[in-house]
Parts: sequence; C-alpha cells; structure tokens
Amino acid sequence: MKPQTGIRWGLAHIYASYNNTILHVTDITGTETITLVSGGQMVKSDRMESSPTAAMSAAKKVAEILHERGIKGVHVRIKAPGGHNGPMNPGPGAQAAVRALSRMGIRIGLIEDVTPIAHGGCRKKGGKRGRRV
Repeated sequence: MKPQTGIRWGLAHIYASYNNTILHVTDITGTETITLVSGGQMVKSDRMESSPTAAMSAAKKVAEILHERGIKGVHVRIKAPGGHNGPMNPGPGAQAAVRALSRMGIRIGLIEDVTPIAHGGCRKKGGKRGRRV
C-alpha cells in the first residue's frame, strides 16, 4: 500500500449536546476557522436542533465547503458538555455527523473524545443527600 501524498487535512470539532450539534472545522493547527455550522441552522423548530437529521444536513454542508477548499480528510474531536454537571456522553448528533462526513467522501483520520472531565472544583448540584428520584 503506497502512502498518500498531498492529502490536505483539517480538524473537525463536533460539540454534541442534547440541545444542539455544532460542527466547527479548522485547519490542522486549530487556529484558522474554515467553517462553522450548527444543527439549529438546518431546521426550523427548536426541538429538532439536536436530532441526527439536523446533524447530517449540517455535515453535508460542511463537506461541500471542504471540497471547495480542497480539504480531503479530517481528524475528528467529539465533545460532550461534560464538566461537573453536564452529561459525559455526546448527544445523538455526533455519530450521525461523522457518518455523513464519511459518506460525502471526506476521509476520517483520528476520532478522539475531548469531553472535559471534572476533578475537584465546584460542588455538584443535588443537595446533601443527592437527587431523590
């Protein structure tokens, strides 16, 4: 297998919460923004912002812009809200966005999880005895 030379890479930051999905593509250093598209730009109703359908259409728009710029592959960084109160697993749009990018002919390099992890810091909400369900 011969190594591919001349392939231009980008960095796709996918923030997937339960309320929205945001795709932010930068150059390989992460300093210059190439495109920024969210699920909310693709749908009319608020409840559909985080849906896999909105994430797929946002990823298609991103892939078209990447083809125009000549970027053939992206390394993916998936981020969930995380922190000391947010959910640690990404929303429903993350996987749909990666699959849509791949279907549009963008090569996927590394996929890594960059969810912030709390260590110490603020006190969790829920009171002295925790959240009672």
